[in-house]
Amino acid sequence: MGMGVEVRNRIAKRAAEEIKNGMIVNLGIGIPSLVPNHLPECTKVMFHAENGITGMGPSPEKGKEDENLCNAGGFPVSAVKGASYCDSAVAFGMIRKGRVDMTILGSLQVSEKGDLANWIVPGKKVPGMGGAMELAQKAKKVIVLMNQTDKHGNSKIMKECTLPLTSANCVDMIITDMAVFQISDEGLKLMELFAPHSVNEVRAKTGCSFTIAENIRVIG
Repeated sequence: MGMGVEVRNRIAKRAAEEIKNGMIVNLGIGIPSLVPNHLPECTKVMFHAENGITGMGPSPEKGKEDENLCNAGGFPVSAVKGASYCDSAVAFGMIRKGRVDMTILGSLQVSEKGDLANWIVPGKKVPGMGGAMELAQKAKKVIVLMNQTDKHGNSKIMKECTLPLTSANCVDMIITDMAVFQISDEGLKLMELFAPHSVNEVRAKTGCSFTIAENIRVIG
């Protein structure tokens, strides 16, 4: 079952809290592309895309789209003051050089150690890995936004990923429709819950063990 618009926006809004002034942030396709719509006006950030934009703004109003201005997923975007354009090779050069402060990606699975599997389900046609491998390795912080479970009810957070990896040991934070987890050398830690979900409910829908933060924040 797909995720409702309200839930997707709730996840994107929580991810937007991680963005600080002056950052260069790369957004993956899917829920991450909603993040710019939830930033406070005062936050100065340059959103980067592999197709060659640094300085993406929120989704344009219907009828105000520019056919030449889109994100890496091909969806229309706006540009902020000071935005710049380059070819894909330069955009990838920025990533590989470590110039991207944070990347916010979708994923199929994440392991308790922060392994990322987000590019292929064997046997299904996909457009390719895109910039996910470079971003996972070179961005200073990697945040994954995804459903807690797949359409069959299986947890997408697991002890070991069963799908081909994009990159090992790279994810710093996972934000799902149920909870927020942090991944560090100490392992997976539950930091926050989205109301009305409980710790027990999250535990039942997580495919590995995790520790629990002392003061869990509940997001209404």
